[in-house]
Amino acid sequence: MRNPETVLNNLVQSTIKRDYKFERLYRNLFNKEFYILAYARLAPKVGNMTKGTSEITIDGFSMKRIENLISQMRNEKYQPNPVRRVYIPKSNGKRRPLGIPTFEDKLVQEVIRMILEAIYDKTFSKSSHGFRPNKSCHTALAEIQVKFTGAKWFVEGDIASFFDNINHHILIKLLCKKIKDERFIRLIWKFLRSGYLEEWKYHKTFSGSPQGGIISPILSNIYLNELDKYMKKYKQKFDKGTARKKNPKYKQIDNKIQRLKKKLQTLDKHSETRNEILSSIKRLKEEVISIPYSLPIDENYRRIFYTRYADDFIIGIIGSKQDAINIKQDISNFLCKRLDIRLSDEKTLITHSSKFARFLGYDIAISRNKSTKKYANGQKKRAHSYRCNLYLPKDVWIKKIKELGVLLVKKDGTWRPTHRPYLLHLSDIEILNIYNAEIRGLYNYYKLAKNVSVLNKFMYFMKYSLYMTFAAKYNSSVPKVLKKYQHKRKFTVAYQTNKGQKTLHLYDEGFKMDRTVFKSKSVDEIPNTYVYSAPTELTQSLLANECEWCGETKKPVEVHHIKKLKDLEGKARWEKVMIARRRKTMVLCVPCHHKLHAGKLD
Repeated sequence: MRNPETVLNNLVQSTIKRDYKFERLYRNLFNKEFYILAYARLAPKVGNMTKGTSEITIDGFSMKRIENLISQMRNEKYQPNPVRRVYIPKSNGKRRPLGIPTFEDKLVQEVIRMILEAIYDKTFSKSSHGFRPNKSCHTALAEIQVKFTGAKWFVEGDIASFFDNINHHILIKLLCKKIKDERFIRLIWKFLRSGYLEEWKYHKTFSGSPQGGIISPILSNIYLNELDKYMKKYKQKFDKGTARKKNPKYKQIDNKIQRLKKKLQTLDKHSETRNEILSSIKRLKEEVISIPYSLPIDENYRRIFYTRYADDFIIGIIGSKQDAINIKQDISNFLCKRLDIRLSDEKTLITHSSKFARFLGYDIAISRNKSTKKYANGQKKRAHSYRCNLYLPKDVWIKKIKELGVLLVKKDGTWRPTHRPYLLHLSDIEILNIYNAEIRGLYNYYKLAKNVSVLNKFMYFMKYSLYMTFAAKYNSSVPKVLKKYQHKRKFTVAYQTNKGQKTLHLYDEGFKMDRTVFKSKSVDEIPNTYVYSAPTELTQSLLANECEWCGETKKPVEVHHIKKLKDLEGKARWEKVMIARRRKTMVLCVPCHHKLHAGKLD
């Protein structure tokens, strides 16, 4: 059997060949090593213990399950199960449908996803940032911050119910442009048409790709890559001129300054006229710095900038409002005619760049700050004017403290921190860990924002909620809690480990803007090869076919999985072993695994 790393790297290398058609992809689904690699990638994810439409989860995974899948693949009898549909709340009060596949279907989809990623990722646009290696929300925002300088208008693009409305026939036609393997295409068809169960009632799927499916993100990028290519061509036609015309008023004053400087050179150093001219030059420089160097609107100069993350995109335009209206309409027509999807009227907005446009949870605006900065040569310039800035919206951190339950709104409308009753049963270290994770999580996402320091207000509520939670837990008061836990002005919890006592502090590192992601040159580069990790300890244990409990090597083994280590009480001996190893898995022979679930392993 061929090494998956070798196969995938060969696929990546073939993408550089023009009009190359990929054949014999389906045979990779007969390769055990592909499934083992897929399993190693899926195993750490908590969601694998969530049931799909069957009772089977990742627990009890074995080589026999892989062999059964390969057997079905050989004669094309493999049929994906319908996904189990659940709904998760959205920020606007609506609900987003989520499809939960069975674990076997996840495993097959992960193999397909790796193959498709190797074939397509190198061909995707640099403006596409969703669900891609070395790409993220932060790389999308970094691109906007750098490229959107000087934009006059924003078009905030959102595709209505995109994942539910992907046209299967259009998607398959796009896949067939690169893939010439009917069995591989038929397998993808099976997943697209597998349907879903909602309240145990079966529904057929004639369009869409379920959110929650492993292959849905890569399929969505293949589909919307057509929009990326359209925008690239659109930019080539739209962009006009090499530079804006110089502002006549700026030019007039600047010419006057230059004439006065020449006149200054002819005068004696002690001349009274010299001082008058120097005063005039100084006054004119102060006047000219408040005037735009180039014309704010130049009919002979236009630019368009485009960035996409999944089904959300934003466009920056140096041009008129009519240009923005035309662009929105042209994109709408393209999506409707070529991809059979539509823009959301509610969320696709045209916004002047002096106001906030919302993208990936950030507010984006173009600065009109006319303040000057003095450079090393003594020259003053408007360093911040027309730069693109990212901001943390006020409603984001307010909504967060409400969601977490750390805010109490009194009858008179005033806000005050409050304790969280649902944490009282946890240990001190668990409570502090939860607060730290929530604080760091919000900061880490919004660290690119110019005003990220506003999180100090968020921190106030989190900090006092923590104090009040400890006070409620021990039926005490906040001053007494601080007296007990505060050391060197830091809220500190001590806890025991195998190596002795350790301490953990409440987050106190502040909230400064961190633009290191902007300086990285590698985040937007598509690698030439894919580097896959070496065999993990888990897969090595599985392939060794040795029970980690009784040492049996002649019987088939299965992998016992748990969701979280903290769910183990540590009463049973096998639980103590898993806790000591800090592993959520244990390779067991089938008899030992059955005993474990029957409560008889010890």
